Amino acid sequence: MEYGEMVLLRTFLKERQREFIVCVSEDVFHSDFGIIELSELVRLSPGDRIYSHKGQEFTVQKPRMPDMFRHAQRSGAPMMPKDIGMVVAYTGLCKNDMVLDAGTGSGILSMYLGSIAKKVITYEIKANFANLARNNISKAGLDNIEVRCGNIVEEIDKVEEKFDVVTLDTISSPEVIPKVRRVLVPRGFVVTYSPFIEQTIAIRKALDVSGPWDIMTIECIERPLSVSERGTRPGTGGVGHTGYITIARI
Repeated sequence: MEYGEMVLLRTFLKERQREFIVCVSEDVFHSDFGIIELSELVRLSPGDRIYSHKGQEFTVQKPRMPDMFRHAQRSGAPMMPKDIGMVVAYTGLCKNDMVLDAGTGSGILSMYLGSIAKKVITYEIKANFANLARNNISKAGLDNIEVRCGNIVEEIDKVEEKFDVVTLDTISSPEVIPKVRRVLVPRGFVVTYSPFIEQTIAIRKALDVSGPWDIMTIECIERPLSVSERGTRPGTGGVGHTGYITIARI
């Protein structure tokens, strides 16, 4: 591991797992399980063990996006991994893509997209949310995401870049859609996320007016399975409805 790198520390106590994300530095990490000198992580690799001063064993790992999803600071309800997966799958997002995102929030979607795409430029109207997102993105070790503070409805007219994918997680999506074609490459995608059907209807109407587009609207429901010696059946937890995803392509 290197100084400045983020590390996931996992430990088990009485069959209960605990995990922490820390930065390799000269600092000291304190927890209920004891103290760890973070400088000691420099000599370790993923999969190695490190011990607190109380003798508690931790496994050293590199954090991935699901880990960042769990540990990132929140400014509100972010898009869920099940929905983000749909965005990636239906746009075919790849390492050569430029992405414009609006409604940054905590930066969760931007981080997932940035872990795949060439570059992500994301707009957040609230300065405190933008700063929080920058902090989360920094912890994720991503240097290809630019957080801009501003109202996307106004700022999109000033954007000079061209994008393969535009993602909108904002109540202003119907106002942005008439302007979005100018910044999309040929056959580019615009994807919107909205929790309410009324917002989705407004988005579809805006797309119809600014068309033609190839359009689909989907909802992804997640249902876990409960596995026991008695048998397997749908569980009672999990994530049901979170939002409607509309995918439109020029």
